[in-house]
Amino acid sequence: MQENLTLASSVAPSRRGLLALAAGGVLSPAIGSSGALAQTSAFEPPKATEGVEPFEVSVPQSAIDDLKRRLASTRWPERETVGDWSQGVPLQKAQALIAYWRDKYRWRRFEARINAFPQYRTQIDGLGIHFIHVRSPHRNALPIIITHGWPGSVVEFMEVIGPLSDPTRYGGRAEDAFHVVVPSLPGFGFSDKPAETGWDVNRIARAWAMLMPRLGYERWVAQGGDWGAGVTHALAHQRPQGLIAAHVNWQFVFPEKLPEHPTPAEQKAIDRAALFAGDQSGYFREQGTRPQTIGYPLADSAAGQALWIYEKFQSWTDNHGNPEDELSVDAMLDDISLYWFTDTAASSARIYWENTRTGKAGLSGGRIELPMAASVFPHEIFCPPKAWAEALWPNLFYWNEVDKGGHFAAFEQPKIFTDELRKAFRSRRG
Repeated sequence: MQENLTLASSVAPSRRGLLALAAGGVLSPAIGSSGALAQTSAFEPPKATEGVEPFEVSVPQSAIDDLKRRLASTRWPERETVGDWSQGVPLQKAQALIAYWRDKYRWRRFEARINAFPQYRTQIDGLGIHFIHVRSPHRNALPIIITHGWPGSVVEFMEVIGPLSDPTRYGGRAEDAFHVVVPSLPGFGFSDKPAETGWDVNRIARAWAMLMPRLGYERWVAQGGDWGAGVTHALAHQRPQGLIAAHVNWQFVFPEKLPEHPTPAEQKAIDRAALFAGDQSGYFREQGTRPQTIGYPLADSAAGQALWIYEKFQSWTDNHGNPEDELSVDAMLDDISLYWFTDTAASSARIYWENTRTGKAGLSGGRIELPMAASVFPHEIFCPPKAWAEALWPNLFYWNEVDKGGHFAAFEQPKIFTDELRKAFRSRRG
C-alpha cells in the first residue's frame, strides 16, 4: 500500500497519521497538511435533585419570537464558487432552510410530541441529567439505555421508542420488548452544562451506570452511535454491575497496525476513515481545540447554528445529494431547534475537547470482553469489516450489514434500526 492514502480530497493523511487516528489522535498534527459573560440560554431546566423528577419542555414564546427576528435579519455571504457541497452548504440551500425555519416550522408541534413521552431529570455526579424513560407494558421486557451523539439528540430516537417498548402495537412480538431509557448527554439538550472539566465518555458511562439501577434495573443492555458509541464502548470496558451486553451502530475497531495487504473491504474502511480525518474533520478540529470560540458565533446566530448542523445531515446521511432525501426538513429543524433553544453550541462542542485531551476520540476502542453486537449502516463515516471486530471483541454475538442508512441510523431508518436491536438482543434475554 502506498505511504499516502489516496483520497477524494486534497488533504491526504499519511499512514502514520491514520494510525494516530485509530489510537485516539483524531486531531493529531500528523493528520492533514504539513472577560465576556456567557449568554443565558432561552430555556433553563429546573434544578435537578437525586430524586427522579418528571419534566416537560416549555420554551417561552419570547424565545420563539426572538428566533424569528434573528432569522429575518440574517446577513448572508456571497454564493459559493463551486456547483456542489464541497465548500459547505450552498447559499440557495441555506436560504431555503432558514426561510422555512422562520416562516413554516412550528416548535410547539415538536413540544407536544416530545412531551407525549415520559421525561425526567435527576442529579448524577453533581449534574442534572435529562432522559426519556418509557416502561414497556410487556412482562420480561429488557431494559436498554440508548445514547445519541453530536449533532444529534434524543430527537433521533423518537420514532423507535414506541416500537421498541411496545412491539405488539407495531406488528412485533411481545418477547422483543424493551424498557427504553434515552438520556441527553451532559451539555446537550435538557441536561445540565458541566461547569468543570472532566466529562469525557468514561465519566458519562459511569453516570449511566448509576442511572439504570436508580430506575430499578438490575440487568440491562446499552446501545449507541457517534459519541453514544463512545459512551457505549466505555461502558463495555467498565462492565458495571447489571450490564450484560452492548450494541453499537458505529464500531471503533480500527486495528493498531494497518494490514500490509488489505482486502477490498479493509481498503474501503481505511480510505473512508482517511477522508474523514482529512477533508471532513474541520468541525472536529475546531470543537476539539477551541469549543468556546466556536460557541460564540453559534450562540449568537441562529442561521449559523442551523447550517453548522445541516451540513452534517448532508455529509453523513444515506442521501442522493441533499439531506432532504433522507430526513424531513421538520425533523432536522426539531434537532437544530433543540440546540438553539437550549443554547448548547459551546457545551455540546466541549465533548470533543474533553475526549481529545484524554485520548478517547479515536477510532479504536481497544479490546472489549463484554458481549458485543453491531449493525453496520452503509453510509456510516467508515464501515469496518467483521474481521476487525472479531479481533477486538472476542465475545461478538451479532453482526449484520444492512442495505440502507447512514450515521444517524435510528433517525434515518427507524424500522431497520428497531429490527436490528430486536434481532441483536434476542440471545441475551432470559
